[in-house]
Parts: sequence; C-alpha cells; structure tokens
Amino acid sequence: MKGRTLSRHFRESFKSLGRNGWMTFASISAVAVTLLLVGSFIVMMMNLNKMADNIENDVEIKVVADAAASNAAVKELQEKVEKIDGVASVEFASREDELDKVIKSYGKELSLYKQSNPLGDALYVKAVDPHNTAAIAKKIDTYEYTDEVVYGAGKVEKLFNVVKISRNVGLILILALLFTAMFLISNTIRLTIIARGREIEIMKLVGATNNFVRIPFILEGIWLGIFGSILPMAGVAIAYQQIHAYWQPKLVNEMFQLLDPVPFIIQVDGLLLFMGVFIGVWGSLMSVRKFLKV
Repeated sequence: MKGRTLSRHFRESFKSLGRNGWMTFASISAVAVTLLLVGSFIVMMMNLNKMADNIENDVEIKVVADAAASNAAVKELQEKVEKIDGVASVEFASREDELDKVIKSYGKELSLYKQSNPLGDALYVKAVDPHNTAAIAKKIDTYEYTDEVVYGAGKVEKLFNVVKISRNVGLILILALLFTAMFLISNTIRLTIIARGREIEIMKLVGATNNFVRIPFILEGIWLGIFGSILPMAGVAIAYQQIHAYWQPKLVNEMFQLLDPVPFIIQVDGLLLFMGVFIGVWGSLMSVRKFLKV
C-alpha cells in the first residue's frame, strides 16, 4: 500500500470520529464501561487466585516419629522421605522443638513435661504439587518409625475442590464479560457504520476495493479501542494502588497478601489496551462486512 493512500486512510479515520461525534462518544463510552468492569473483575480474580495458591502451597504433612526411635532411625526416615518423588522439602523438628510449640500454644503449665517429654521428633513435608499431598502422606505412613502422619485428610481435598471451583467460576465469568463486551461494542460500532451505509455503497459503486473501504473502519475501530481503554486503565491503576496501600499493611497473614502493583497493574493495563483495540477492530470488521457485498 502506497504511503499517500495509507496517510489518506489515517486522515479519513480521524475525520470520521469527528463527523460522527455522538456515535463516537457512545462507542468510546461502551468500550470504557465494559473494560472497566472487565478490568475490575480481572484484578479481583487474580488476587483471589494468588491467595488460593498461597493456601494450597501452605498445605504440609506432619510426620511424627515414634518416640522410642533413635536419632539414627529418625535420620534414616528423613532420608527416605526426601527421596520420594514429588517431595519439595523436608524440615526436621526435634521433640524439644515440638514441646516448645505446644507450650507456646497451650500455656506454660505444660512446661512440667520438659522433664519427661512424651513427644517424638517430627518432619514437616511439603509437596512440589500440593494436590499430591494425600498420596505422599499415604506412602510415608507405610514407613518404619512413623507414629502418626497428619495432613488434614478430607479437609485438604475439600479445600482443593473449593479452590478449583472458584477458579473455574472466575474464568467463566471473565469470558462471559468479554463476550458481552464484544457484543455491546460491536453493536455500537455497527450503528455508526449503518448510519454511513450510503457512503460505503457510493464508494463501492465508483470502484473502491474492499480493502480501500475496510481499512479506514479498521483504523477507526483501533482509535475507539485506544480512547475507550484510557479511562479504565487509569481507573484500575489508581484504584488498585489505593486499595493496596490501605489493605496490605492490615493483611498480616502471608496467605492473604495482595499482588504488588508493579508489574501487576502494568500487565492488567496492557491487557485492557489489547482487548480494547481487538474488540474495536473486530466490531468494525463484523459490522462493515455486510456493506462490502454491494
């Protein structure tokens, strides 16, 4: 395509935005409102997904060694556990450490047991994939010198199911919002193009090619997408930074931490810009197609 022709298409696309002021405003508003909803929901779902990951990764197996087992036997047990396929880490805690935890949790009255500690050494095991926790726990339970293997049987499986359902529901809602956005914006742009149907018909009758007619509308869709993305991008960035600054200091539990604004907001804004441009171009192409059959 020649430079003069491309320059003409750029000029025409900008002129069209100005000539169809109210329809341009309606299209940009539709893009902005829809992307603001999509952006807000993405921010919420990504943070919930991070918290879900933290909860999953916090799941661990507590292996209580037989109180009568020697140090060498416990060391042998630890080495066997470390060799299990899928084990990420194994942390050793002596029986004294375990008693200190109990005393800290339930009161100093239990310090009397320091003279005759009834507890055994313990191993805290984490799996590479938290969903393999139950399988690893069952395997460890077959080993010699294990007195008890605790990992929240039943509760862990329910937790994983809830997390899985939450993620699937979130993904479905985001996709539904995106399809709704594409439908609304496509219809808004279609109204703009229908109003100019006669102009397109005349261009076709005097010999204009399909691409010659199509390109200005594609460029117009790009501008609508870009201009419609500016407000959602700014709104999501400002709102999230304020929410993060207010809530992050209050969330003392490491499992419930918000994503850092940078690079998260940059990624979300980039996604919103891409979606705005894509929806604008898609809406223009779908809407102008019927007029190219003239």
